[in-house]
Amino acid sequence: MERKSAAPRSAWLTRAAACCLGLLAMLPARAAEPLPVREIAAGVFVFNGETAEQDAHNRGAISNLGFVVGSRCVAVIDTGGSPAVGAALRESVRQKTALPVCFVINTHVHPDHLLGNQAFLADTPAFIGHVKLLPALAARGRGYVAAAERLMGDAGRGVELVAPTRAVQGEESIDLGDRRLRLRAWPTAHTDNDLTVLDETSGTLFAGDLLFVGHMPVVDGKLLGWIKVGDQIAALDLKRVVSGHGDAGADWRGAFAKQRNYLQALADQTRAAIKAGRKLAQAADEVARDQVGNWELAELFHRRNVTAAYAELEWED
Repeated sequence: MERKSAAPRSAWLTRAAACCLGLLAMLPARAAEPLPVREIAAGVFVFNGETAEQDAHNRGAISNLGFVVGSRCVAVIDTGGSPAVGAALRESVRQKTALPVCFVINTHVHPDHLLGNQAFLADTPAFIGHVKLLPALAARGRGYVAAAERLMGDAGRGVELVAPTRAVQGEESIDLGDRRLRLRAWPTAHTDNDLTVLDETSGTLFAGDLLFVGHMPVVDGKLLGWIKVGDQIAALDLKRVVSGHGDAGADWRGAFAKQRNYLQALADQTRAAIKAGRKLAQAADEVARDQVGNWELAELFHRRNVTAAYAELEWED
């Protein structure tokens, strides 16, 4: 069903982006209160979002966002869960540099990472995502817009979806001027459209939600795929990793190990429940309960994760 509707919705998204760009170009720039960003390496800035569901209080500032400054221009990596958060991030960029924003990169489709995109339309950047981001946004976008207003009230009104204008399949690089970012589109893991961004100059990887810290990991793609991809990233030669939620800090490999423990327990215990003939409702009450206390927001996401794992593994060979 989603595949049949993706093409017309994609066209609608593109028209909406073009329309919104024209309107914003005619409006005077309005300064927003900037987000508090940290410079974690020379020219690499990060905002750490609140570990919470999006609501009227946090306005969707619940994920980690960042930007990297080259000698020619700036790349923004994820834009937050509302236009207000995107505008605040844009003001943070303006406070750090007068260079233009030439790229806005979305690490995946979830609304807390991309509903701030429209704040950057007036900068006319390339909007970059995984090759599967556009169909995912076309299938889910209208629901995200409706949920934004329901959950955030005024902060969630006026959301315009911005379609990616450049898609990454495999690996490619972009140049900010004396600074290259390597973009990699991964097989299905946290979602089917996860994209990482590596700043080669500082050795900093923006992992998006391929890494959760504190916040319980959320399975929206393939559990087994995520375990595999996580292992691959943890083995890379990196200086630091920016997670999608929480702060990985210096022990980012330890953060990947903790996440892997949860995901592997979810897989192993779901398999055992299926083999023992447990129904889904019973498995959701029992699987990986020993892991729940290690994570925030477990009450919101753990049962969903068991459901996703059960659906994936029920007919496993």
